[in-house]
Amino acid sequence: MKLMIASDIHGSALYCGQLLRACEREGADRLLLLGDILYHGPRNDLPEGYAPKEVISLLNPMKDELLCVRGNCDTEVDQMVLEFPIMAEYCLLELPCTGTVFATHGHVHNPHHLPPLKQGDILLNGHTHIPACEEIVDMEGRTYRYLNPGSVSIPKEGSAHSYMIWENGEFIWKNLEGEEYMTWKTDSRC
Repeated sequence: MKLMIASDIHGSALYCGQLLRACEREGADRLLLLGDILYHGPRNDLPEGYAPKEVISLLNPMKDELLCVRGNCDTEVDQMVLEFPIMAEYCLLELPCTGTVFATHGHVHNPHHLPPLKQGDILLNGHTHIPACEEIVDMEGRTYRYLNPGSVSIPKEGSAHSYMIWENGEFIWKNLEGEEYMTWKTDSRC
């Protein structure tokens, strides 16, 4: 199985289109969206190509291939126009060769406010618009991995418009042109 992971489209049809072309190029089995799909939010400038209705028309035909969690800019009104569920606060993924991944947007659960995790679990979220791959140690000394794909449409701190690929226990960060810029392989054996 090959999973593509992306976050923070924020209504940009331009970058959503580039993401979907990358998804096709990658041959991903599923696309996991980590929230903030249609609205740019009051703290962000309008992204280039802002056209939420076009984003709807790009994503709805892919409804059977999408997994989503709710971002802080996603609302019940968004759910009314999108034909796939977006209102879950998180999802747990059991990935072969990887283990448990707690996928969420990041505005509630993040490295500063951890969800219930076990030693070795992975916290995966967007929200910050900054790619990340960091080890986290909690108050009891348990270690986790924090991963963030960055943002599709509004990258911050000089990062690229980006996404992640997970396959066979390896996470790969790529820009929308498909160029790798970071990788992390889990300790699990396939």
